[in-house]
Amino acid sequence: MPPETSESLVSKVVAFDFDGTLTHTDSFVAFLKFTSGSIRIAAAFAAQPSLLGDYIATRDRGALKSRLLFNLLGAIPKRELEAWAASFAEAAGDELFRPDALAEWNRQDQPDRLRVIVTASPQILVAPFGELIGADRVIGTRLAFSDSGRLLPDLDGINCRGEEKMCRLREAFGPELDLEAAYGDTAGDREMLAAARHPHYRVFKKRP
Repeated sequence: MPPETSESLVSKVVAFDFDGTLTHTDSFVAFLKFTSGSIRIAAAFAAQPSLLGDYIATRDRGALKSRLLFNLLGAIPKRELEAWAASFAEAAGDELFRPDALAEWNRQDQPDRLRVIVTASPQILVAPFGELIGADRVIGTRLAFSDSGRLLPDLDGINCRGEEKMCRLREAFGPELDLEAAYGDTAGDREMLAAARHPHYRVFKKRP
């Protein structure tokens, strides 16, 4: 996939949300279960009730994700986290993707179009899934890392949902973004759907 830098628009963009759209379940939760197990996840919330308390107060899903991931994996090196993500995608890909969503994804594989995943889930965790299905780009929430390349309990920027999805698309493809179609399933996709020439809301229903 090309690096995530602003570039001149050369094709129509088709944007797919990931969790609940391309997949039938939340990939972030599935990744945590894959790496840590349900018992450790529950223990993390029990040991740090502020994780849930702060989320209830702020509704900041991005902060909850980054803090919970750090709580479970610690200051893991970026390369190690990438390796975990690749292993997870290889192990869970067939179990997570909706077959009707993949059929539409494949139908959009046309010479004049770029297929892009735009997700609130951490980009580093979804990127291997993008590689698996041939995405031209994966845009997601950026996790923060230290100067030495270790995970921090913070985000680099803000959670990639709502208007931030459109900001990130324009950042990647320029202000003249030609959003041919968009697929989503929650209020966090509303702005992306509104900007698309052909919006599709909750059109995928099948499970593996």
